Amino acid sequence: MRVLVVDDDLGLRQSLGLLLDGEGYDVAAESAPERALARALAESFDVILCDVRMPAIDGLEFLRRYKHGGGSALVIMMSAYGNEDTAIEAMKEGAYDYLPKPFRPDEVVLTLRKAAERERLRDRVASLEAELVRWRDADIVADSPSMRRVMDLATRVAAHTTTVLVTGESGTGKEVVARAVHRMSPRRDGPFVAINCGAIPENLLESELFGHKRGSFTGATADKAGLFEEANAGTLLLDEIGDLPLALQVKLLRALQEGEVRRVGDARTRKVDVRVVAATAKDIEQAVKTNEFREDLYYRLNVVRIHIPPLRDRPEDLDGLVATLLKRVAERAGRDVHVTPEAMAVMRRSPWRGNVRELENALERAAVLSVDGVIRADAFGGEAPLSPNQSSGTAAPLRAAAPPLSLKVAVDRAEGEAIRHALAETGGNRQAAAQILGISVRSLFYKIKRLGVQ
Repeated sequence: MRVLVVDDDLGLRQSLGLLLDGEGYDVAAESAPERALARALAESFDVILCDVRMPAIDGLEFLRRYKHGGGSALVIMMSAYGNEDTAIEAMKEGAYDYLPKPFRPDEVVLTLRKAAERERLRDRVASLEAELVRWRDADIVADSPSMRRVMDLATRVAAHTTTVLVTGESGTGKEVVARAVHRMSPRRDGPFVAINCGAIPENLLESELFGHKRGSFTGATADKAGLFEEANAGTLLLDEIGDLPLALQVKLLRALQEGEVRRVGDARTRKVDVRVVAATAKDIEQAVKTNEFREDLYYRLNVVRIHIPPLRDRPEDLDGLVATLLKRVAERAGRDVHVTPEAMAVMRRSPWRGNVRELENALERAAVLSVDGVIRADAFGGEAPLSPNQSSGTAAPLRAAAPPLSLKVAVDRAEGEAIRHALAETGGNRQAAAQILGISVRSLFYKIKRLGVQ
């Protein structure tokens, strides 16, 4: 840290200079407040130690002028004549702290260390806020601890050219995370190209990936660049990589290792600069064991792995996802769309086995079928929960075709009983109960609230 000492007392300037220099600080000192002010605004300092009583202008006036001039250093006021009112006035003017003279050397050092820690925390908060803005821009909701870990890893790996393997159930948002990695990377201005390896016939997939020469096969009427060449200086997403045929796995491995591709029917290779992100919903390790996926390619792809948890394991993200998806649904529907609290309650009880994709489709279907743009509980085939003052006798009658006890109700009851039993075993200690149940304390609190466990 760089420190500026402003005091007309030569002895104090010298003693503070020796003390702080010995503690590893870069120290500068000025006796005249006008000259100190000009220097403070012209140079970069982390902390300014300023006396309150000085000739020409006092410390509080120095502080006002420094802040008005756009100074960003932390200012710590010092005074042998000060009182509580002076300290309060200094804080109001924007001082970080106040040191009454005489002070012990360790008081000064401790105050500076606190200032350094404050700046580190402020920088960290600013960094996290910037990351959240980038995630929101990418339509990623990361309110749950598990998704925050996902995006923290994605943020860190984005700065490198490392190959990334994104895994997770169908519909969890693997392509969205892959796009976020691209947007946060130095390649953000380059192309982002995606291909679903399971959606293209095997005899056409090689040409799609690597390109072909004119006349190399029936229908090849012109030279064609493959997706590796199209993604040059950018990112290539190989979605559903687990469905890639074995014959092409060998060629993909070579492209990754050598950084070059050969078009179908061509004799020469072409250099490419591509960052590859692979994604799969399959158990890729099992595919390696059954020889459906090459082990060497698996290790080449699995340099950094980002696993996206299913939506049912991160209920904290549901409200944010609904808000984000509703904007998209409203744009497509061309009208405002709203969700009632009862509909949100039904959505919170749903397991969403199709994850975010199923949630979006359900919201869009409900918005399309809604007459007034209001999505209600019955849009999801559910009933609104009873209000606190509503007795079971006034509940809406069951539909004739409904079974006496649905699987969802049975699961909820079983979960509620398990939670009650764990709480009884631990004497109401929720942290210990969460350990017994094998879930996080936050998930336990969520389930207790959702299920109404007493």
